[in-house]
Amino acid sequence: MKVVVFGASGTAGHGALRAALQDGGVTEVVSVGRGPLGTGHPKLREVAHSDFTDLAPVAAELDGADACFYCLGVSTTGHSAEVYRRVSFDFPLAAARLLSAGNPALTFTYVSGAGADRTEQGRVAWARVKGRTENALLAMDMRAYMFRPGRIRPGDGTVSGTPLHRAVHRLTSRLHPPAHRLVPDRVTTAGLLGRSMLAVVRLEGAGPHILSTRDINRLGA
Repeated sequence: MKVVVFGASGTAGHGALRAALQDGGVTEVVSVGRGPLGTGHPKLREVAHSDFTDLAPVAAELDGADACFYCLGVSTTGHSAEVYRRVSFDFPLAAARLLSAGNPALTFTYVSGAGADRTEQGRVAWARVKGRTENALLAMDMRAYMFRPGRIRPGDGTVSGTPLHRAVHRLTSRLHPPAHRLVPDRVTTAGLLGRSMLAVVRLEGAGPHILSTRDINRLGA
């Protein structure tokens, strides 16, 4: 199985990358990002790219993918509405169009968020954008799965490549285990998220296509 990962430097993406590298059924992992990950592995091939609305220059590297784990995202804090829409809608749609062209058996997993608004009419801007992205991906000719995690804690050896995320995780790390026990339907780990992505690939299009934290924890366990 060939897996393409977008956003492997973040917490969710690193969990997806680590799960794919550890899975015996995965033969090749291609990570697409702006810079090196600093992770060496015989299965891993890193592809450097800067314009995520135009992936044609790296299309040959992504050809023949069985699955795409799309984990690239940006916080609403400190970014304009236009930047958030571009990263959260334009980028994943560009990846999905390229990878699914002539490949309806592709499994495309998208890390959305708890509270995504598929009506696209709600008051919360980020939820409308995520809902619009979900709708567009689910309408495409491929096996699309929308992942809606609540809080994601690193765990399982996963470390975010983003300095701000690492700092936040250090400050809140003591709260993660009790939160996971007290509200298991709202908290997951990067490892569970990554393994659940692999699990839906093996469903071959079956099962629910919008997954809550509860679904993620169940499939990743």
